[in-house]
Amino acid sequence: MTRFGYTLMTEQSGPRELVGYAQQADRLGFDFAVSSDHFFPWLEEQGHSPYAWSVLGAVAQATEHLQLMTYVTCPTIRYHPTVVAQKAATMGLLSQNRFTLGVGAGENLNEHVVGERWPAVGERHDMLEEALEIIHQLLTGDRVTYDGGHFRVDSARLWDVPEVPVPIGVAVSGAQSVSRFSALADHLIAVEPDADLVRRWDEAREGLEPTIKVIGPSRKIGQIPISWAPDRGEAVARAHEQFRWFGGGWKVNADLPTTESFDAATQFVRPEDVAEAIPCGPDLDAVVEAASAYWEAGFTDVAVVQVGDALQQRFLDEAAGPLLERLRAAAPSD
Repeated sequence: MTRFGYTLMTEQSGPRELVGYAQQADRLGFDFAVSSDHFFPWLEEQGHSPYAWSVLGAVAQATEHLQLMTYVTCPTIRYHPTVVAQKAATMGLLSQNRFTLGVGAGENLNEHVVGERWPAVGERHDMLEEALEIIHQLLTGDRVTYDGGHFRVDSARLWDVPEVPVPIGVAVSGAQSVSRFSALADHLIAVEPDADLVRRWDEAREGLEPTIKVIGPSRKIGQIPISWAPDRGEAVARAHEQFRWFGGGWKVNADLPTTESFDAATQFVRPEDVAEAIPCGPDLDAVVEAASAYWEAGFTDVAVVQVGDALQQRFLDEAAGPLLERLRAAAPSD
């Protein structure tokens, strides 16, 4: 059965608002909620960026059923992997095993703030691999000493570790990252409905030892932005204002350091360009059609992003429930 989630966009809403949105998503029956983990928004117009882990801790106490997930955390520069492991273990306990740690190789936008250089993608993947090895070891509750090419850990131990291990998802984009990280994570995370990516992931995991495999099937978790509004023109304008950064693609976006960089890189993106990529307006069937590409590609989980804070509450009040019903009616049920 395809599961549907709600996205807590820390770049576009304040922390108290995000907790309230999560509570309503829980009441509406969304299966899970994913949270971005940024220090900066992509664009000045978005206007927010609270600390995701504080928000998630509050959401864990304010909700009952929602599975929670970072989408995604970079455990290499702004955060040392030992700290990420501690945060993940604590979230596992606070949420009563409703938390999944989603990780990725990061974006310069968020990582440059600590004053370190921004590595090339190959080095970032080397760092992520070491980070995942450290996180896995610490989540067992054992004492860990590690001496790698990028990270050192000196006799570290987590004292509060959930009995059920925290699942880990990793953002991948191609054959190289799949082959490298499929043995170090339980679930696949991707931003495009790529059936070949899913196939490669499943094939790579077929050869793993049972002790490495996650209990139950590996999830494939995607995300789709939408701009719902009663008026399509308003929806397109808001999508362009808030989400025009989306058109650059992650190979470009990962290297840009500031909101000014994103503004310059997207100055020639037109509203109609954004509307071609993001369902805009009141037509919920158009959202279902766009989302169907994910389950047709083999994804098991799809998180919806309602673009912008301005109509977020109205989306939850008026459109989210009917949209959830239509998504579940259209998606595979077994």
